[in-house]
Amino acid sequence: MTDTDDKRLTRRRFYKAEQEAGFAETHFTATPQTLSPSYKLAFTDNDFLLREELRPVRFQLELLKTEMLMEEAGIGSMLVCYGSARIPSPEQAAELVENAPEDRKAVAESLAAKAKYYDVARDLARIASEAAIVEKGMRQFVVCSGGGPSIMEAANRGAAEAGAETIGLNIVLPHEQAPNLYVTPRLAFQFHYFALRKMHFLLRAKAIAVFPGGYGTFDEFFELLCLIQTGKMKPIPILLYGKEFWSKVVNFQALAEEGVINAEDLKLISWVETAEEGWDVIRDFYDLG
Repeated sequence: MTDTDDKRLTRRRFYKAEQEAGFAETHFTATPQTLSPSYKLAFTDNDFLLREELRPVRFQLELLKTEMLMEEAGIGSMLVCYGSARIPSPEQAAELVENAPEDRKAVAESLAAKAKYYDVARDLARIASEAAIVEKGMRQFVVCSGGGPSIMEAANRGAAEAGAETIGLNIVLPHEQAPNLYVTPRLAFQFHYFALRKMHFLLRAKAIAVFPGGYGTFDEFFELLCLIQTGKMKPIPILLYGKEFWSKVVNFQALAEEGVINAEDLKLISWVETAEEGWDVIRDFYDLG
């Protein structure tokens, strides 16, 4: 750095955090004082950052990291796909049934019957990605899933096959799991907090496709309905795939008849079965032509 550079008005007067951390390493001399945990720079001290009292800071970091990297990647909005981690692809369906023990055969057959939704999620993601909509320099309807297998994999796969980048919001779980291989590496995110992960699903969501699923899908789906119903979030297309499945596990009409929701709340949902029907709902909602 020259004297002229140092005199520029735009030159920052403080070193960046990474530079300060480098100074701490470069100028390190081992003494009882410098070896004490208290002497570590707070932002380089993992033991400190993982303390219970630092939970609010970790919340903020988990919110900021994904937000900043998505902004840098030019992600303007997302098409989010929710769905089961257990539904097989059509290629895997027959094997799932064949290998199922007798007492699980009926369950395996039920899952195999839903394999068609793997292809629907894949096709919907492909259609959205091929549309390649850009507004104000930001990419729109970038396909996002939970980053896992099954329906999530299908969504990421369809986008990847269209040559588009695709997002995976993974979560740390007690059992081993990893992002599916179709997630764009620089858009593969890992979360500790379910709450922050669900927030990121919705911060950029301009449409949500909900496929048959279990507790996780229910959690994400009903939080979305609640946010829109209560006016905390503006309406967006909610594509609900699998009317036979959903009508069996949730009696939406009965909720209205019992008076615990308004009949108008049923209109928050768009029942669809094909990828083309789903994309038509999105296109009509936003007048995409």
